[in-house]
Amino acid sequence: MSSIQASSPLRLGILGGANIARQFARDVQPSENVRIVAVASRSDDNAKAFAEANEIGAWFGSYEALLASPDVDAIYIPLPNSLHAEWAIKAANHGKHVLCEKPLALSRDEAVSMFEAAERNDVLLLEAFPWYFQPQTAQMMSLIGEGAIGAVRAIQANFGFTVGNPGANIRMKPELGGGALLDAGSYPLSLIRLVTGTAPQSVQAVATWADTKVDISLMATLIYADGRRAQLSCAMDGANHRYATIVGSEGTIDTEYLNHTSDLTHGHPYGYLPSQLRVRRGIPNSVPFEVVQADTGSGFFFTAEAFARMVATHDTAAIEFYAQASLDNAATLAAIIESARTGKSVALA
Repeated sequence: MSSIQASSPLRLGILGGANIARQFARDVQPSENVRIVAVASRSDDNAKAFAEANEIGAWFGSYEALLASPDVDAIYIPLPNSLHAEWAIKAANHGKHVLCEKPLALSRDEAVSMFEAAERNDVLLLEAFPWYFQPQTAQMMSLIGEGAIGAVRAIQANFGFTVGNPGANIRMKPELGGGALLDAGSYPLSLIRLVTGTAPQSVQAVATWADTKVDISLMATLIYADGRRAQLSCAMDGANHRYATIVGSEGTIDTEYLNHTSDLTHGHPYGYLPSQLRVRRGIPNSVPFEVVQADTGSGFFFTAEAFARMVATHDTAAIEFYAQASLDNAATLAAIIESARTGKSVALA
């Protein structure tokens, strides 16, 4: 990686001005290791308005113009799911590191092409799951790694909400990669993949379909070669819920695995809340759960900081770890939606 690409702070540009981009810009602003220096939109007026509202110094009226800027080291992509592969590859071809919103791609083939472009241009590509980089997640994985619940036997993970403004919401548009699985289900799948460390052998799923032909809710069972099982559920037609249970041979972990966390139960300026993490170290239900405390904050902030560290140190091990997880996630998402459409169990290669 060139010295300008590994500069500190990392100079980051944003493609697009969606709501999630505004939240990302706001939450990353306090970082000393990442500086958002530019934003691009499809018009000068929109880009300028976003830049001024978020105290960003430069703006561009096209995505291509931002990618061509020598003053930008890396790109954050919060675009619709259907555009992730195209713009990640273009960014990599311009020598920019890429932090891409989840889901990384619509298929494993797309994901492979994205990582090939990153490798070819000696840049880093990272899928942005804010909960991944929460201190709470590190605590959870430490508990599992140290054997606090024994060997993991099964996982149940869910995430759902009611989609707002369904007539215009991109989550309801199949041509933009909409649907509950890609939007919400990628989160519980990411937890399942993180805990199991591998892709499933096969999946079986059932979905309810909206009038626009996207899945409005979906449940899936994931079957692993070593006999483990996981269940995933996601929805865009129910009250907000986000929870996971990890069952081991010697205990259990419960977690909300929230993207953004706070010590406050009410009154946080952005509505962030405490995220539960608790562990039962034992088999019987008479063993009480222990509440596990962790540092709190914006998952966008933690993700941006982790991304900058990986770029600055060229952390090959971390890059390979997250890349393999993203490839497995992409393959599993494709298998799940195929199973939901056909009503048949689908094996993964």
